[in-house]
Amino acid sequence: MNAAGPAVEEQHDSLQSYFKPAISPDDIEQVYRLKGAQPLLQAFTALFHGGIDGVLVRLLVLRELAADTGSPAFTRADINMRLAYLEPERLETVLSRLRAHHLLAWDAGQGLYRITPGARNILAAIDSLLLMAEENDDGDMGFLLSQVAGAQAVGGVTVEQLQHLLGRLVSLTEEFADAIASGSEFRLRAAQAKWNTACDWVEKGSEILHSIIQDARADAATHRAAQAIGRAQSALLNMQGMFSRALNQIERQRVHLGQSGLTTTDIKTWLMAHEDLAGLAQGAIALPVTPMFITPSEMIDVAETELLTNRNSTPLFALPAGENAHVTASEVSTTPIVLDEWLSRLSSLAAATEASPRVHDALLPATFSIASYRASLLPLLGDESEAALQGGTATMARLPLEFAPQDGMIKLKDPHVAAISIATLTQKTEPENKHD
Repeated sequence: MNAAGPAVEEQHDSLQSYFKPAISPDDIEQVYRLKGAQPLLQAFTALFHGGIDGVLVRLLVLRELAADTGSPAFTRADINMRLAYLEPERLETVLSRLRAHHLLAWDAGQGLYRITPGARNILAAIDSLLLMAEENDDGDMGFLLSQVAGAQAVGGVTVEQLQHLLGRLVSLTEEFADAIASGSEFRLRAAQAKWNTACDWVEKGSEILHSIIQDARADAATHRAAQAIGRAQSALLNMQGMFSRALNQIERQRVHLGQSGLTTTDIKTWLMAHEDLAGLAQGAIALPVTPMFITPSEMIDVAETELLTNRNSTPLFALPAGENAHVTASEVSTTPIVLDEWLSRLSSLAAATEASPRVHDALLPATFSIASYRASLLPLLGDESEAALQGGTATMARLPLEFAPQDGMIKLKDPHVAAISIATLTQKTEPENKHD
């Protein structure tokens, strides 16, 4: 069944088979014009029929021969020398195909090949399109505009050429409007860059459209098409304000991550630079993340259901009988006693003449909890804001001692503390008074 399909399709693949029985293809204006251009269309078919590899080789052979302007004709030996990197059998196949479709003219009497005018026109159109596509992403608009400019310069532009340009302008306007409506900063910035390029082409085409409108040879349809292009260009240029408002709105809504200076845009840009986003989570997530999605309407329905269910099912209870409050005896906190003992020890260190005592000598002996409490108070030494207050910690902050922690730990032979950070307590030296 499948193998016979193409054969059956080939048998009925006539022009009339595509139209309804009561319609003749020759009655369609566009069909009449295309049938008149069959030699040119067959030349394109000869170049582009089949796989992409064959298409590339045919274009390569034709472009190589057309690039040699030293002589209008080539012998087979010249072609073999110029295309010596191709297999002779494959080269012969390509030349036969180009010769059969009148892209190459063969003079049997002189044994010479020549590039036909139609082949040069086809290559010129292809080269123009390739050049525009290489320069920027909007090469199609530049190509269409160049075709309009060229046709106007050599004898008059056609309505079809103007309609192609108008259609591209309309599609670009719709594309930019969709980007603005999306609210995506990345789509907006990409569309704005494309819009800037399109505006450059609009500026270049304004003079061409003016000359078309002023051309007395142009008919009414051409004038209408040119005026429609002018309106489309105006609509395209007016989108600058829309881009600015959308980007300003995004800028106001941008989220900054703390005081780091990073924004959510920076994070998204960084993530987009990684091809394998899943690889970033390796070793970071033990279980797969299951996203939960819920809309506000569903949240309201669930909340209303839960509220009504609890209201109907909750039994009525009487208030419990009153009870006397339990009286507890408050215990005197031992913290002031520990702090007073610690202040006494630090005051002794401040008055002693010993230089740079080790911190663990001042903290110990003591239990682990008391030693931890004492160590937590050491950063208050020399704290001006604390020294301005009243109380035990303020007295400690005014002691003439300096606490200097260091990197590393030191092991101790203490029953409660196995190791402690290395630090020193030194007497604070008073600055000498300077006299003028």
